[in-house]
Amino acid sequence: MFADLTLFGHCGHRIAASAEGPDGGMPVLLAHGGGQTRWSWKSIANLLAEHGFRVIALDLRGHGDSAWATDGAYAMADFAGDLAAIASAMDRKPALVGASLGGLAGILAEGEHGPNLFASLTLVDVTPQLDAGGVARVIGFMAAHAGEGFASPDEAARVISEYIPNRPSRRASPGLARYLRQKADGRYYWHWDPAFVTGVMRQDEDQSEDRGYGKVELSEAARRLTLPVHLVRGGSSDLVSPEAVAHFRELVPHAEYSNIADATHMVVGDQNDLFGETVVDFLIRTHARKGGE
Repeated sequence: MFADLTLFGHCGHRIAASAEGPDGGMPVLLAHGGGQTRWSWKSIANLLAEHGFRVIALDLRGHGDSAWATDGAYAMADFAGDLAAIASAMDRKPALVGASLGGLAGILAEGEHGPNLFASLTLVDVTPQLDAGGVARVIGFMAAHAGEGFASPDEAARVISEYIPNRPSRRASPGLARYLRQKADGRYYWHWDPAFVTGVMRQDEDQSEDRGYGKVELSEAARRLTLPVHLVRGGSSDLVSPEAVAHFRELVPHAEYSNIADATHMVVGDQNDLFGETVVDFLIRTHARKGGE
């Protein structure tokens, strides 16, 4: 699928990435959601590359093959700093497509380290105003098996099916192996640092040590966005409500908005083809107008 790369985020933090598409194409950074890896974007990356974009999919810090933060630096400001460092080091200003965690980090990076750090910003089912119940459900799923892992990939697949009941149940696929690590005890563990989840839970409980994760800071960062912005919501999302969309469009009046029917917060997995068409259309229109940046 990709050519593997090593990039460097904030303070030289090692970030694993993979690239696809023509070297001279408009660069597009893909930043996944919490608990995922760069392989979440496989089909989308292929589609963008087919349309001439130079696609660079990232493993965010503590995820996939990227370095873990030994000091527990998993605040939103840390993820935003990585994106800012990577974008600033590129020869051409990249477009950013960020899902959930990746999108929030993109808002903060552009708002704090911009303007014009990115050529455009596509936010996948995420805004500064998120439903607390939906957030708790996501964090609960990630925390539930972080410590003890799974006896087999099939057990992990069953847990995923229970978490996403709208999709057909299936046994472990070869692709699931990219999200799991088998340790010396023979059990399988998610391919990310458990300290990421405990850090998120701690920040959620204690905002006194706020490093750019709180709603106010993200809203302020969103209000500063002047670059082209595209918000893509899952029509059945339990994290981004219609009210949250209205709030975001007040903060960023020039933003485009797409609602993907029959998709949950996991928009890319639920409606991959429709999501891909929507994103490609926005990127082609936006960057053709701007001369490709």
